[in-house]
Amino acid sequence: MTAQLWCFGESGNSYKVALMLTLTGTPWKSVYVDFFHGEARGEAFRQLNPMGEVPVLRLAGRLFTQSGVMLTHLARVTGQLGGAAPDEADEILRWLFWDSHKFSGQIGTTRFLMNFLSAEKRPQEVIAFQQGRLKAASAVLNDHLVARDWVVGAGPTIADLSLCSYLYYPEPFGFQRETWPHIDRWLDRIQALPGWKHPYDLMPGNPSDRA
Repeated sequence: MTAQLWCFGESGNSYKVALMLTLTGTPWKSVYVDFFHGEARGEAFRQLNPMGEVPVLRLAGRLFTQSGVMLTHLARVTGQLGGAAPDEADEILRWLFWDSHKFSGQIGTTRFLMNFLSAEKRPQEVIAFQQGRLKAASAVLNDHLVARDWVVGAGPTIADLSLCSYLYYPEPFGFQRETWPHIDRWLDRIQALPGWKHPYDLMPGNPSDRA
């Protein structure tokens, strides 16, 4: 059965799951959500996800929300990207939680404020504060990758897919790959995985559609 992923191209959280589905060879199709015209907040979409957020995944007759749950479930049912050793599961979960709170959570908000609000509505003090938090989080990840190729264990896992997602987007949000050499090399390794695609090539919708 083909999985369905409710998503849109600009969504880094959707990209995590779209990339996981693609890299694991799981058949799937995208269902475009017109986020910028309020579809995710509409009554029809809230029947799928009362939280009013993408992504939403339908897989084997079940509906899933929250990208970390989707990644964890997909790793379990596909037997891929979940860590080679049983004791790695807790470490993967640790990084998923950290990513949601400290990394992707900061990036998503900052990127939205800097790129998807009109210039006169952009709160510069908030943006500066968020960028400071992102800089601190980037240092944690960069230091972690000094002597290792992957975030957990000897190969790629869903921890890598979760943490990398927003870093491939072209819109500025206060992160430059060249500033963080170990993150930069890690992103190159992920990009070299068979089947990797850029978010705007993997999911429908990008800023040029609204230009």
